[in-house]
Amino acid sequence: MKATRVSDSRKTVSDTMQAAWNRAKTGIHKKVPHHNFMLWVEPLAYVAQRDEEIILSCPTIFFKKWLTRHYLGLIERELEGVCGRPYRVTLKVSDAPNGNGYHGPEDDQPFLPHVTDRQPTLSALHTDFTFDQFVVGICNDFAYNAALSLACSENVCHNPLFLLSNIGLGKSHLSQAVANHILANDPTIRVCYITAEEFTNAMICALRHDRIEEFKEKYRRQCDVLLLEDVQFLSGKVKTQDEVAFTLDALLEAKKKLIFTGTYLPRDIPKMNEKLASRLSAGIISSIESPDHDTRVRILKKKALLKQLDISEDVIHYLASKLTQNVRQLESGLIGVGVKASLLNLPIDTELAKSVVQNIVRRSREITIERIQKLVCKYYKLTMEEFLSRSRKRSIAQPRQIAMYLARRYTGESLQAIGRSFNRYHATTLHAVGTVERLIRENGPVQKQIDFLSRRLESDHL
Repeated sequence: MKATRVSDSRKTVSDTMQAAWNRAKTGIHKKVPHHNFMLWVEPLAYVAQRDEEIILSCPTIFFKKWLTRHYLGLIERELEGVCGRPYRVTLKVSDAPNGNGYHGPEDDQPFLPHVTDRQPTLSALHTDFTFDQFVVGICNDFAYNAALSLACSENVCHNPLFLLSNIGLGKSHLSQAVANHILANDPTIRVCYITAEEFTNAMICALRHDRIEEFKEKYRRQCDVLLLEDVQFLSGKVKTQDEVAFTLDALLEAKKKLIFTGTYLPRDIPKMNEKLASRLSAGIISSIESPDHDTRVRILKKKALLKQLDISEDVIHYLASKLTQNVRQLESGLIGVGVKASLLNLPIDTELAKSVVQNIVRRSREITIERIQKLVCKYYKLTMEEFLSRSRKRSIAQPRQIAMYLARRYTGESLQAIGRSFNRYHATTLHAVGTVERLIRENGPVQKQIDFLSRRLESDHL
């Protein structure tokens, strides 16, 4: 009888503390953004109370470390307010199955199995491309919530997700945030993150070496989450499009998670077959627009904090009012202000910001396709006739592709307009931009050439 009373007493205490934790979570929810609450606080579960300590469970060591740095103080304050006395909160990694009990290396980043031998050789994920590092505003809130929902839920009713935006607005950040979140919570999940061009090259390599069945096995049956970037690069690649379509069919049938990114709607990509365009459009298509003023302010504040730049509200708001194109332009302005202040030993004030912004805005107005063509011809020692010819020699074709890339990056002209300036179709321009972006990612000689040409374009003379 005594043992029964003790058991009942413990159950009453447990129920009381569970109710207290639920009320504390409600209070926390009011103090943090909804997406942060759902990502970091909602998964916490009450475990036990021992004297001055309350134990909560969390999914992974990475999760525990992040919460300790960012939200532990808030959690303890809310519990004190609800309970009427202070408690020390201890976070314990759950022993639940399916990876929640993973006890990996004690570091500040999630264990990423995509870099081990058992995973395909793919693009590396940026570990700082996470949901908590993404600034949410009216320009991207639907895309953010769709990505977060797909990452957190076992229900794939919103699957697949297509993120649509121009360059520099965060679609790669969001797609990789999905992968990073999934891997942080369950590092055994097989995530394949790959660009459309890399997929194409891997397929060609497999065909050449009579390993196509191995290739199919890798992407159709050894993949739990597929992130396919820059699908516009598939334009005109008939065999690759067929293989991608078959792969997507297999993954969708197996209820795997799929995320695509692109700068054009699937139906607007030239030379894209209807079958693949239909697969890519089968789920949610969410566009990301240029950030509004409030979002630009918050982006600048977050990036200034990450770069440890002490910038006043006035300077932040000035930069946000003038640099309106995309996140990359905002970052360029922020870095420019910081570097100029450091090199000249000047305070970061509005006057300094004006001098940096004037250069950025002026060069974006003054850079034309004609100026790019002249600079590239001069740099590679080509005549304009050679440059605009139908020649496919590498010594001519690659500079032409670089010029198309620079035109797309600096002028804001459409693919059709750029193509006409080079006597090419817009599909050729699309291919050129994709090729140069890949070469830049390889960080080889083309990256250095692009950097040099960009600096020349951004100066006041050729």
